[in-house]
Amino acid sequence: MKIPQKLPQVGTSIFSVMSAMAQEYDALNLSQGFPNFESDPALIAQVSEAMRAGHNQYAPMPGDAGLRQQIAKSIHQLHHKKYDWEQEITITSGATEALFVAFASVLEKGDEVIVFTPAYDSYTPTISLFGATPIAIPLKTPHYRPDWNEVRDALTSRTRMVVINSPHNPTGMVFSKEDMETLQELVIKNDLWVVSDEVYEHIIFDGNTHQSAARFEALSERTFITASFGKTFHNTGWKIGYCAAPRPMMEALRKIHQFTVFSVHHPTQKALAAYLENGERYAQLGAFYQRKRDLLLDELTTSRFSCIPSAGTYYQLLDFSEITDESDVQFAARLTKEHKIATIPTSVFNADGHDDKVLRLCFAKTDETLKKAGKILRSI
Repeated sequence: MKIPQKLPQVGTSIFSVMSAMAQEYDALNLSQGFPNFESDPALIAQVSEAMRAGHNQYAPMPGDAGLRQQIAKSIHQLHHKKYDWEQEITITSGATEALFVAFASVLEKGDEVIVFTPAYDSYTPTISLFGATPIAIPLKTPHYRPDWNEVRDALTSRTRMVVINSPHNPTGMVFSKEDMETLQELVIKNDLWVVSDEVYEHIIFDGNTHQSAARFEALSERTFITASFGKTFHNTGWKIGYCAAPRPMMEALRKIHQFTVFSVHHPTQKALAAYLENGERYAQLGAFYQRKRDLLLDELTTSRFSCIPSAGTYYQLLDFSEITDESDVQFAARLTKEHKIATIPTSVFNADGHDDKVLRLCFAKTDETLKKAGKILRSI
């Protein structure tokens, strides 16, 4: 029997490939984006307490009421935007499900979607799955700023959506207020939807402010904002995220969410709702990760790699163009096999495989791990 392929060009994720290679060669794994330290013991204890309290059956389809209330409160405090917690916020199985159902809610066959590349690898396959066409707008090294003139030139009568990600994975770039105002203008003028991937919203450095789509009134009325507790609180394996959007958009999203996962792990939702009653939970994350970024950069001062400090996320790009003419995929494989350190080649995030001779490292690691990484990288 011939099995029809909805995504015939899609292979195994680069994250799975590099993590498997790291395990095979006993290499330090700075490839996949997960912390190698534990979440707050207080949060873990609250999950256990929620289980003991009996919250072990299905959660409400849109999510636990207390957690949605805390999310609405946080967005209002940080970005001065009021979302109705009952009708405009939904808890999802990680940000990836939030992205999936957001795309599914509005995209139709023949639509075009603007995607800035290098881009997180779930965007393009999901857009394609619903019959739409991703239109890549390259972010150019070394600063990876969006070129809005290129966006304007790429717009057609079929353009239906723009996908943004700030702080940006894999580059660590952060959209400015001016970027968001320009986006808002284009979205209104051209009658577009937006998916704003804000999973690293609390991991931002050097005194910058996260310019959430929620801060821009007209933009927010057309935007699905997706976010992740897993990235924020060092527990990516819990797969807890959420989406915030105006009521008509959220009604469309929930119709698909209810038949995708229906609901999300109930005890974890209860625990997060209690944990977020302390309004300072987000406040120290930027400083926490900035110290780790700076530790990694200090370790690399005398290396042959060059880099511009990441402005957000827990990723740092390393330019290796002065070291070798190998492709980034070849170099990443050799680093793993010969030097025992696993990274991510960034060409895999580009629609055309364009290679800037840049690797992505995850610095959500213990200080000991970062120092070991620095020692290895200085030896190359």
